[in-house]
Amino acid sequence: MSFQFLDPGPLIDRELELIVPEAKWTNEILRTCAHPLGRGDSTAKTTRQQIEDYLRAAPNGHFIRDSAAGQIPQYLFWMKLRSEYKPIVTIAGSISLRIGDNEDLRMYLGHIGYNVFPAARGHHYAERACRLLFPLAQRHGMREIWITCNPDNIASRKTCERLGMSYIQTVDLPSDHILYQRGERQKCRYRIDLNV
Repeated sequence: MSFQFLDPGPLIDRELELIVPEAKWTNEILRTCAHPLGRGDSTAKTTRQQIEDYLRAAPNGHFIRDSAAGQIPQYLFWMKLRSEYKPIVTIAGSISLRIGDNEDLRMYLGHIGYNVFPAARGHHYAERACRLLFPLAQRHGMREIWITCNPDNIASRKTCERLGMSYIQTVDLPSDHILYQRGERQKCRYRIDLNV
């Protein structure tokens, strides 16, 4: 039976709203990436073409990744800051929820991946966005969530701690893994049990 994406419903925590990626937000993404606080960050070089390619690959915020362990369905969202709160930028970052249970998710990729743009950091948006996605994971019958991060990513490690996740271990990436090929070498593994 094929995977069925669910309607996540509204995902809002005060000024933070998770939205489905759409072309109408492209200029806001580019504006955020070009913000002076983002100088030196890898996202500062984001192009319109990269955003268009991303949107084509994930219509309606749905993406199915092929991996050695099989297909991994993913929900993709952008972290939008609601205008009535007068934010410094409109799009704060992105977050994805990967559905499934296999070794690659538990050991290396994690079920949730997030990125907060430099101009929006310091407001716990990654933590708050994760909390908004936990109920959607539960609706898919997931009993636990794994998040992985690089050992030197202190902000991400603190996010996992604030979420109440347990640090399990730091593991070396296999040399044939896509993350290794991107230059990463280790992942810290964090887990939280969901009440299903």
